[in-house]
Amino acid sequence: MDIYLDNSATTKPCKEAIGKMMYVLENVYGNPSSLHTLGLDAEKEVTAARIIAAKQLGADKDEVFFTSGGTEANNTAVFGAAYARRKTGNKIVTTSIEHSSVYESCKELERQGFEVVFLEPESDGNISTEQLNNAIDKNTILVSVMMINNETGVKLPVDKIAKIIKKNNAPALFHCDAVQAFGKVPVRPSKIGADLVSVSSHKIHGPKGVGVLYVKKGTYIKPLLYGGEQQKKVRPGTEAVPLICGFGAAIENIGSMSDNLKRTTELHDYAVKRLSKVSGVEINSPQDGLPYILNVSAVGVRSETMLHFLADKGIYISSGSACAKGKKSHVLTAMGLDAARIDSALRISFSKHSEMSEIDVLAACLQEGMNTLVHSK
Repeated sequence: MDIYLDNSATTKPCKEAIGKMMYVLENVYGNPSSLHTLGLDAEKEVTAARIIAAKQLGADKDEVFFTSGGTEANNTAVFGAAYARRKTGNKIVTTSIEHSSVYESCKELERQGFEVVFLEPESDGNISTEQLNNAIDKNTILVSVMMINNETGVKLPVDKIAKIIKKNNAPALFHCDAVQAFGKVPVRPSKIGADLVSVSSHKIHGPKGVGVLYVKKGTYIKPLLYGGEQQKKVRPGTEAVPLICGFGAAIENIGSMSDNLKRTTELHDYAVKRLSKVSGVEINSPQDGLPYILNVSAVGVRSETMLHFLADKGIYISSGSACAKGKKSHVLTAMGLDAARIDSALRISFSKHSEMSEIDVLAACLQEGMNTLVHSK
């Protein structure tokens, strides 16, 4: 039986999401912009999913815009905010540990002439409020900081950012990438004072290819796409009705986040205990990070080599962000880890369906891999 512990890359779609998508594909195939009955039925399904997503975010349905996923949501937020605010300033504040869809977007804006400050993490992998306070000023037009780091599980101080923006008289919009947090911990844009928040479906047992960008009412961003009246022109184009409805069904199937978090914390702590006993393994994630993510290094064996060894035994984890496609982690590099730990890094990520027994098998196979691969070099 396969052991899947790569849930931060993607999750197995739940039967509720699959069932909803199949129903919509077969029965509600009209274009939601069409004025006939089939079109109106499709529009009703999209609206129902929008209301579900809005409720989960503690937002109004008119603040919810469906995208093709977290990457598009992040790109729309970053470029849209920067271009909309460029007359009031030129500075963007972000971190060097953001997901590549934010990090690379900010790099592109830097090439276009914007001043971009990439805050470097401290030894614990986090960004301090002091760093944010020193960087955000009256010329800052955008602050983009993730809620949970996708490689280490670090919880960034996003609840402090809106206050710092206000205190420092910055005209900045605050964007938060909450892709790894959504469905695991409460994500309430109004509570943290965010203007823009990105979330994704396939991290919570929904389909790939759909996400949400929350845009606070009254906030203007310049759209990335043109050509249609859909979604108030913020994200035009025919809506992916089956995917959107599947996302809505997955949100409804999240269950108790507090119960899931408690159980996952137990799994995480047990994994730290078991894996710490494996010779050569070092823990890279902080103790107070999101327990769904555990980053370790099997020092002495390259990540790719260990991944293939484990995959041959039916155990699936990753070396970091799936979007990096095996490239050296910019997150661990920014944390200042030595080359040996970066080159041997492994990310283990749990879901609400993960089991203690899977950790035992992983630990045993990881030890076997260390015994076999280190000495075979």
